[in-house]
Amino acid sequence: MPIETTPTFVAEPAADAQFVAVPFGRDLAPPTDLPLPVDALLAHYEAKGEPGEVVEVPVALGSGIRRVLLYGVGGGSAADLRKAGASVARKVKGGARVWIRVPETGDAAALAEGALLASYTFRIGAVRTPPDIVFVGGDEEALRRGETVARATALARDLVNTPASIKSPAWLADQAREVAASAGLGFREDSALDGFGGIRAVGQGSAQPPRLVELTYAPEGATRHVVLVGKGITFDTGGLSLKPEEGMKTMKTDMAGGAAVIAVMGALATAGVPVRVTGLVACAENAFSGSAQRPGDVITQYGGRTVEVLNTDAEGRLVLADALAYADAELAPDILIDIATLTGAAKIALGLRLGALYATDDPLAAELVAAGEATGERLWRMPLIDDYRADLDSDIADLANVDRKMSGSAGSVAAALFLREFAGGRPWAHLDVAGPARATADDGEITKGGTGFGVRLLLSYLASLG
Repeated sequence: MPIETTPTFVAEPAADAQFVAVPFGRDLAPPTDLPLPVDALLAHYEAKGEPGEVVEVPVALGSGIRRVLLYGVGGGSAADLRKAGASVARKVKGGARVWIRVPETGDAAALAEGALLASYTFRIGAVRTPPDIVFVGGDEEALRRGETVARATALARDLVNTPASIKSPAWLADQAREVAASAGLGFREDSALDGFGGIRAVGQGSAQPPRLVELTYAPEGATRHVVLVGKGITFDTGGLSLKPEEGMKTMKTDMAGGAAVIAVMGALATAGVPVRVTGLVACAENAFSGSAQRPGDVITQYGGRTVEVLNTDAEGRLVLADALAYADAELAPDILIDIATLTGAAKIALGLRLGALYATDDPLAAELVAAGEATGERLWRMPLIDDYRADLDSDIADLANVDRKMSGSAGSVAAALFLREFAGGRPWAHLDVAGPARATADDGEITKGGTGFGVRLLLSYLASLG
């Protein structure tokens, strides 16, 4: 469930602290006196001070034991501190309290992010108690900034990890409504979907009706407007173009883009984002039934463009196209960004740690790449290859939703070219996060399951805008 720990901030650890973590190179002070010199201990364990390296030293504490954790921070970069915080948190089990001395240099926010995100758990049934984290010293403002980002990321993970037996389009909209109420956002839900032919077509095969969610954040004095669009497919069977069994097992996570948008919107005010932001989440379940759309159907997207649906498993681009066209026509943003677990092709190309970035604007692309590097949610810019655009032409409609040659090559590029048709020529970026939105194992601050990828990089990017 969400991060249960509310970290506290103190100047010194308590005398009876059972777990005390101290970075390599920092002078020890009571209550972390050790039985041997630190240099001798580190030499004995052949410790190099690399980020994530932890040397555990047991010392006497009355009739019990205190565990001193000497942790490496490498060069002190944000990535190093994030990894260090995660390693310390993973050493502490069963809800014990750990006192973490903050390094004297580097961004303490990254240390807090790593420690809190590594302590994240999601379980239905018996709940694992996370560690109780106390940060000792450091810049409290920076630490609280890290806490804000970690909590937003954890919210996205919760939404992604929730089973589809619970997570209908209506449920996802309700979660967005609750976030809006707690964060002081504007909220609108459209279940009639007049004119939204893509969202309606994708959702028509399900007993759970689709909807479009709109969240609004408008700080005083904001002059620029960014629209975020998230794919909110709460379960994806592939429709009548049915997925194989193995490919369907993770499809409760196919709304990870929408989860990221909801979580980002909820954190904007706390993060002090200075621009107006609107978040759109297109929510639907892609099911198969007698009422499901068929391969070969023609639908009318928002704004009037017609699309021949050659593959019902290429549904994410249909709901995103409606939301993008609506944003262009009705919201007139300065910048338009969508995020989605859109194609397996992106995962094949870039693996599980990089998101694919497509953009029509070079400065926007550069800023998003920089935000990804700073937050550890890295992006790789991919080409919008205009030579492939003709492959999306349909014999009977304005567009086909997949390459009409059905070649299967450059699938991520083809999807991005399709979405570009609905961005209205505005500065636009598309984040295909099919790989990094899900993790198969714990790794640093990443936990198995939904990762919340995109929350940290989008918050960083938005906070940098003036």
